[in-house]
Amino acid sequence: MIQIAVLGYGTVGSGVVEVIETNKTDINKKAAEDLSVKYILDLRDFPGDPYAHKVVHDYNVILNDPEVTVICETMGGTKPAYDFTKQALLQGKSVCTSNKELVAAHGPELIRIAKENHCNYLFEASVGGGIPIIRPLNYSLTAEKIDGITGILNGTTNYILTKMDKEGAGFEEVLKEAQEKGYAERNPEADVEGYDACRKIAILSSLMSGKNVRYEDIYTEGITKITAADFKYAKQMDKSIKLLAMSRDTEKGFFAMVAPFMISREHPLYSVNGVFNAVYVHGNMLGDSMYYGRGAGKLPTASAVVSDVVDCARHQGKTIMCFWDEENVDVTDLSSAERKFFVRVRDDQREAAMAAFGSLVEVNVGIVKEFAFMTQVMSEKEFNEKIEKAGGCLNRIRIMA
Repeated sequence: MIQIAVLGYGTVGSGVVEVIETNKTDINKKAAEDLSVKYILDLRDFPGDPYAHKVVHDYNVILNDPEVTVICETMGGTKPAYDFTKQALLQGKSVCTSNKELVAAHGPELIRIAKENHCNYLFEASVGGGIPIIRPLNYSLTAEKIDGITGILNGTTNYILTKMDKEGAGFEEVLKEAQEKGYAERNPEADVEGYDACRKIAILSSLMSGKNVRYEDIYTEGITKITAADFKYAKQMDKSIKLLAMSRDTEKGFFAMVAPFMISREHPLYSVNGVFNAVYVHGNMLGDSMYYGRGAGKLPTASAVVSDVVDCARHQGKTIMCFWDEENVDVTDLSSAERKFFVRVRDDQREAAMAAFGSLVEVNVGIVKEFAFMTQVMSEKEFNEKIEKAGGCLNRIRIMA
C-alpha cells in the first residue's frame, strides 16, 4: 500500500483525489501497488466533502507519519511549498508537483536533494497540464540532441488570441469574456504578460540543455499590445498570431524568449487554438515532433500529477534520472537573434521607414493613416537601430521562420 498526502485542496488538489478514486482499479494495476490518499493538507475545512475526514491543518502530521511515502504538492507559489517539499525530500518522501513557479525557481536543487535521499521529485504537471512532455524529454528522446523547443504554453493567452483572430475583436473585450468564462484570472497579469509561459519554457529549456536556465534570464513579452488591426494584417499575409515560448541551442549561443509571433498556415502550431497547448520539439536525428492537448484544467493537470505518483510507486527506493544540473546556462543576449519583422508605422513615416529598412514588402489592408510592411531577415539589434531611425512604430511583431 502506497499512502499519499495531498498538499492543497484547491482545483488541482481535489482533482488528484478524484483521479485516484475514479480510476483506482486501473491506477493500482499500473502501479503494481494499491494507492490510497491518507491526508489532505489545507487551511480550510470542507464540511460535507466525501474526503473531509482526511483533511489536516498541520503539515507535521504528514511529515512525521512514516506510512506516507508520496506527497502531491498542488499548493502553487514558492512559500510554503518550497519548505514543505524540501522537508519531505530530506526525509526520503517523494514529491509530485504541478507547481511551475517552484520547479522553475528551485528545480535543480530539489532534484539533487531527492537523489541524495533515494526518492523522487517529479513535475510532469508543471508544464502543459495533461500533455506528456517532461517524461518524453527525460526518457523517450534520450538518443536525441534536442536543439530547439517552441511551445504554446498558456491556454488563457491562446484562447484570447484565437478569439481575436476568429472574431476580429479587441484584446480588452476578449479578456473580459475570458474572465467571465473562468479561462482568465481576475488579475490576468501572469498570463497576458507572458510570465507563466516564461517559467514553463525555463523548465523545458533546462531539460533540453541538462543545465539550469533561469527564468529571470529569459526575454519575456506579453500580448497586451496586440490589436484587432494586427490580425487584419496577419490574415492578409495568410498568418496568425500566437504567443510562443521558445529556446534554441545554436552555434551563436543559447537563446530563450517568450513573445507574440506571426506564424504561417503551414506551421503545425498554427492550428493550435482555444485553451489547447502544444510543444514542438526538434532533435538532430528525429527531426520535428509535437505534443498536443489540454494545457490546463482540473482533471488534465491532476492526471499528470497522478501519473508521476504511479512512477514513484514503480520506483520505490530508486531515483528516476533527470538531467538538470544546478550550473546556470549563459543565455545569449537576444540582440544577435535574426528573423523577419512585421511593422506598423504612421503614414507620414513611410519615406523614413523605406529609407531606414531599404528592401521591404508593403502589407495593405486599407487602414488609413498608417503604413505596414515586412522586413527582410535581420538581427534584433539591427531592427531596433533601423526603427529608431524611422521614428518608432505603432507596433511590431516578430515573424516565425
